[in-house]
Amino acid sequence: MARRPELGRVKTRLAAGIGAVGATRFYRQTTASVLRRLGRDPRWETWLSLAPDHARDEGGLSPLRLPRIAQGEGDIGARMQRIIDSASWGPVVIVGSDIPEIKAEYIAAAFRALGRADVTFGPADDGGYWLVGMRRRPRVVDIFGDVRWSSEHALADTMANAVRAGLSYEVVARLSDVDTVEDFNRWQRRKR
Repeated sequence: MARRPELGRVKTRLAAGIGAVGATRFYRQTTASVLRRLGRDPRWETWLSLAPDHARDEGGLSPLRLPRIAQGEGDIGARMQRIIDSASWGPVVIVGSDIPEIKAEYIAAAFRALGRADVTFGPADDGGYWLVGMRRRPRVVDIFGDVRWSSEHALADTMANAVRAGLSYEVVARLSDVDTVEDFNRWQRRKR
């Protein structure tokens, strides 16, 4: 999942600390890097789900010619559910495009987890998650309702929804997302 990297419209909390130009540059570079790392892997088919919807028809975000779909309306949960509902046969793994430390091995681990569990999560340090995957068989279940998005409760709420629906889950690698200047500085130190 990605947003069109518009100045002032992406990574707004990060922009408060490093400026809109720096935040947009970070987002554009991180998204391109993630797509290069994941989009060429032959173990899965990569689709780019874009917001706003008209960004689906624009070029420039990805260095690869990946199939593109619109995210549609609603909160992040509604948009993720739409991706899961509309995907073709097989398990689906959704990741954010702005997590700089995503590696193909984490995606492979998520698909392996879906061989044992109905749902898989990649927790983020802030209480949310950078990855969610669903087996989708024998049924597709909505686990994204009544989640407190953009809070430290997002992962716990979604896991609780999965359990209430009778689904099993596994957790893969914990990663840090970069939403604030403090996150950005920690990431810069880890890069060295």
